[in-house]
Amino acid sequence: MEEKQKYQYWLRCIRGVGNKKQRKLVEYCGSANEVYGLTRQQLGKIPGIYEKEVNAICESKKEWDLEKEISVLTETGISMVTLEEDSFPKRLKNLSDCPYALFFKGRLPEEERKTAAIVGARACSSYGRAVALEIGEKLARRGVGIISGMAAGIDSFGHWGAIRGCGSTYAVLGCGVDVCYPKGGWELYRRIQKEGGILSEYLPKRGPIAAQFPARNRLISALSDVVIVVEARKKSGSLITADFALEQGKEIYAVPGRLEDVLSAGCNDLIRQGAGIISSVEELLLELGFSGGNDTFSCKKDDQKMINALEKAELMVYSCFGLHAKNMEELLQITKIPARELADLLVKLQAKGLIEEFYKNYYRKI
Repeated sequence: MEEKQKYQYWLRCIRGVGNKKQRKLVEYCGSANEVYGLTRQQLGKIPGIYEKEVNAICESKKEWDLEKEISVLTETGISMVTLEEDSFPKRLKNLSDCPYALFFKGRLPEEERKTAAIVGARACSSYGRAVALEIGEKLARRGVGIISGMAAGIDSFGHWGAIRGCGSTYAVLGCGVDVCYPKGGWELYRRIQKEGGILSEYLPKRGPIAAQFPARNRLISALSDVVIVVEARKKSGSLITADFALEQGKEIYAVPGRLEDVLSAGCNDLIRQGAGIISSVEELLLELGFSGGNDTFSCKKDDQKMINALEKAELMVYSCFGLHAKNMEELLQITKIPARELADLLVKLQAKGLIEEFYKNYYRKI
């Protein structure tokens, strides 16, 4: 950890001094450690910095232990990057409300690599899950970094698709990077850190609050060259991401659905408003400039390694599949697992790309 980061972390953590004022202070003074060295009188002369913020800064200097606090941050395995560094994501710098600091576990998206956001409904259909998984995998195999929010449903399947495609994927959270949300997503949380990174503008230990997720969505779209909406209701967080993408001048694609399908209402509206239509993954790849069928990354799928890492209940269900497909009723009889728990296990196995639901309630090994 560089010496200057202890001052940057101090500035980011001052209560009562928001993101906009943090940026203003650094723009005026040149760096966080210069801000730290100013007297009360000098702080009061900075345009746009008012008495309440001057008081907050002075009080924080009395209470904040620079060495202790930065050591606590590093011991948790959390990294921080600020606008003061060249390594801060360039895609974010044009935002009018660009965060002063980002926290991350794993690594940041590579600047020179194309990126795509895959977003959609939490309570998605089996069709939506399959599409998100396929798009994530095929884009990842062509070297595209997949960005999403790690939410249940489409987001998670987009991430798993990238992992399945041996590519990189990044989750932008609406909470601290040391908080796994949703709580049941620990395995995906760990895999994303290994294959890419977990990012957030929020301080460590900050819990998931509803108001933080729309702000999170602006970072998902800003980090992406293109935003892909797989399934979305009329009032959906995914449409907020699409709105941000429009403001930021990004391309938007949507998967069309039946007119009466509420899960497709948001996507159909986007298409009516001019979003690109995804009629097949292959056509999407061509439109995005990936002609031909060769993968940028020719990695071997290590299914056996993933199978060996399955939890006991997951392995029990997976072992039911052989050459022939199984329906839900057969699986209930074989495993004796309660229906709701079995349904959750099947979703997890689908997310890992080990089985697929090729017809309603009928599953087969991939």
